Formats: sequence, C-alpha cells, structure tokens
Amino acid sequence: MNKCEWAGNDPLYQDYHDKEWGVPIYEDQKIFEFLILETFQAGLSWITILRKRDNFRKAFDKFDYRKIADYSDKKINELLNDSSIIRNRLKIHATITNAKAFMKVQVEFGTFSKYIWSFTGGKPIQNMFSTLNQIPAKTDLSDKISTDLKKRGFKFVGSTVVYAHMQATGMVNDHCIYCFRHKELGARD
Repeated sequence: MNKCEWAGNDPLYQDYHDKEWGVPIYEDQKIFEFLILETFQAGLSWITILRKRDNFRKAFDKFDYRKIADYSDKKINELLNDSSIIRNRLKIHATITNAKAFMKVQVEFGTFSKYIWSFTGGKPIQNMFSTLNQIPAKTDLSDKISTDLKKRGFKFVGSTVVYAHMQATGMVNDHCIYCFRHKELGARD
C-alpha cells in the first residue's frame, strides 16, 4: 500500500500514520492530549514526542486537564525532574495555563470540540496534495485559530503548532492523494 513518505520505516511512526494521524477527533480529552503533545513538539521532531507519549501520559495524569489546571509547585518540580519527558519549564507552565484556558472555552461553548471544530464548519477539510512539498506548515485558517487561542490565554499555540494540531486531529486531511489513508479518511466525511 502506498502511504505518505514521512511515515518512513519506523514502526511507531508507521502505526501512527496508519491509525491515528488525520482521524477526526471530537472528544475533548483527546483533543487536549494532542494540544499538549503539539506544545511539547514545538522545535522538536514528532517522532521524539511519539516515543515519549506514554511517559507524558503518565506524568500528566493521562492528560486530565482538570487535574493539570490545579498542578502545584511541587508537581511542577516533579515534572522538571522527570527525565522520561521533555523538561521544559515554559512548556510545562504553558500546559497548566492551557488546561485552565481549555476549561474556560468549554464553559463558553459547551465543549472545546464545538469551539475548535466551528472553524471548519464541524467537518474535516479535504485537501488534495500530490506531494509532501505541497503540504503547508501553516495556513490562513491556522493563523486565525492561533490568534483566537492566544486571545483566550493559550500559550505555545503559534500558527505552525495549530496547523500540526489540525492535521493530527483530522480537522484537515493532509494525507497525500496517493496514500491509502487519504481515500479512507475522505470517505468518512
């Protein structure tokens, strides 16, 4: 089967490509997980994050934003000393800030999912890229979402991070048209 070249030969990357990347996610808990993983990925490779994903899940209470919003200085210090994750003070603080902002959005919109998916009319955008080089790092829409998230108090949500989040959570189908997943995910629409 043909697939996007970025999946390479790493079994973890291939599994992520084949089963997760681009699948529309509407559940708040999972959306928050990807938001945090994308935050930590900023400046690093996604495979680094995938390899540490289970460690992040354990360290950050299974990405429970309610718990994360209440993290104490003691918990922050534990995270800063946890060599199994990426120990970046700014990103850890951003995670806590984002958990609080996430819950404010939930209060306003009912769910974070309703808010974030409102930018695409509730449905994935079906792109038709024939090569990896055509896939953008950001778009006008990711610029718009990034600006709105920042106004709501979110941190580490630049347009590139937001676009990667859109790709991961299926807001856009950026599998190349020759990839078997492009058609599969397009058929779900």
